[in-house]
Amino acid sequence: MCKNKKRLKRAKSIRTKIKKNVIKLVVFRTSHNIYAQIVCNNKTLLSASTLEKNINKITNNASNKYSASIIGNIIAKRCIDKGIKKVVFDRSGYKYHGRIKALAESARESGLIF
Repeated sequence: MCKNKKRLKRAKSIRTKIKKNVIKLVVFRTSHNIYAQIVCNNKTLLSASTLEKNINKITNNASNKYSASIIGNIIAKRCIDKGIKKVVFDRSGYKYHGRIKALAESARESGLIF
């Protein structure tokens, strides 16, 4: 079984445990960028990614833990400004280490509860 199929299998099992009508922090990563979205009822409320111009200026390399922690910090600030404090973390089947862990810990430190 290839890596992506294993990840999708993990993602499916994670998403079956998450209730449908909750606010989720969904993370997606590629080899070059990382994306974070706040989703409720299959509608995106907020988003942040390393492709945004103001974030891209801060980080020279978008594929490291530092840029992931910046994305976590930014998405948490945007959530708190909108009045969202409690979310469910959906890591999309990625293992909880590296960039995913850096994003999650940064969002927690900035005030999100999950």
